[in-house]
Amino acid sequence: MKRKCRALIPVLLLVAGCGPVEEEAPLSLGRREQAQEDLNGLSFNGLSFNGLSFNGLSFNGLSFDGLTTGSFNTWFQSNPATANQVMRYVVRCAVPGGQTRAYTDPSTGQSYTWSGALGLAPGWATGQTATLYEQQAVSACLAAHANRLGEEVSISVLGRDGPGAAIPYSTAELTSHARREACFFGNLFAGQGIFVGAEREPLGPTESTSRACGPLLNGGSEAAASCGPLVYAGACATYCTLHSSGLYFESCTYNGVTYHRPLTTRLRVEDVHTCGDAVCQATERCGTSTRYDNCGLDCGSCP
Repeated sequence: MKRKCRALIPVLLLVAGCGPVEEEAPLSLGRREQAQEDLNGLSFNGLSFNGLSFNGLSFNGLSFDGLTTGSFNTWFQSNPATANQVMRYVVRCAVPGGQTRAYTDPSTGQSYTWSGALGLAPGWATGQTATLYEQQAVSACLAAHANRLGEEVSISVLGRDGPGAAIPYSTAELTSHARREACFFGNLFAGQGIFVGAEREPLGPTESTSRACGPLLNGGSEAAASCGPLVYAGACATYCTLHSSGLYFESCTYNGVTYHRPLTTRLRVEDVHTCGDAVCQATERCGTSTRYDNCGLDCGSCP
């Protein structure tokens, strides 16, 4: 028997107050209509903006209680700035576009409102118990939105929501976000960890991106070393089964555990920077060469 949990709030590294959730049988794929939202000039389907810091991804102490419980208040008040950022992405991942979730800090009276977007946990969004697949989908979504530099970069998120419906996408989205990036899978809520795999070859020595934990950075594992609790698993194709569309992975098995709701991400070509484009990016360093970490062409010589 599964214990009821009233809200899908991530424990991230520590699960408290919730027992195991029974796994449900896989559902057939289907397309779902989703609310359209203009996000910085982009028509919203599977498009989103990452920017969750890794400090937020590893900010533990939450249980599956509701937003008005004492445990949530205690967690939120321990670090309101980080908690606010975490909840921004929890709601963005879990709740459908056009809906919001709000919380008022009883100790200060300050109110916070977070907007839904991807709608990966539609059952929980209507007050039902979060299913195992919803936990997996939202876990993967939080990891996909993490950014090592805390920057907001447009990403295309492909895969399935908790019940199994495909996240809507358009030809325009696939064209604008043509750079294949990574697969994300795991379950933060069950204490199983969160993993990332490379969906394509690593970046070249002249290339860099703030999405380094994707991992597109040269070598992959080098980037992931500074991206904990995200664990670099290697190539997606080694662990994951590709959907017949070729656009995203249906499931990933790692360390003997199968995750049925991985997410696959894509980037805009312009968000992968090249040493020599005359702009010293946050991911580039001064030097005398054309490597991203020794880029004299963009960042000049080091003092």
